[in-house]
Amino acid sequence: MKSLITFSLLLFVTISFSQTLTQEEMAKKTVVGFFEAFHKQDTVKLRSFAHQNIVLQSISVSAENETKLTTDSYSKFLQGIASIPDTTKFEEVLHSFEISVHGKMANVSTPYSFYLNGEISHCGVNSFQLLKQDGQWKIIYLVDTREKTGCHKD
Repeated sequence: MKSLITFSLLLFVTISFSQTLTQEEMAKKTVVGFFEAFHKQDTVKLRSFAHQNIVLQSISVSAENETKLTTDSYSKFLQGIASIPDTTKFEEVLHSFEISVHGKMANVSTPYSFYLNGEISHCGVNSFQLLKQDGQWKIIYLVDTREKTGCHKD
């Protein structure tokens, strides 16, 4: 009986420790959750992933080959997501994750391809800066690149 209790206790402790997420996994979970909410157009959930002072920027290249940096408010981003008609299908496919954590700050980089109604629209890289506050990772900065050429289809 004593060995059964000891075995059960060891099994419980092993399972408990194996379910603890690393800081890198927690940061990744935040970004994955952001995209799940994005695809569902769930603006309430999207707001929950962002710090109140989040900054959004995009880097693109014009037809004249000029680099352009655009800054938008998170509120404008959320309004844009909410206004997408149900007839429009969109998906941002993330290809991989590069994650580094330094104390209360994390960087998550994700190359992506963006599809609009089943056709590739553009591709690039997202770079998320996260802040760990009150035990949760919050997105404080998101910059992405947007390219129309050189995109591979998944």
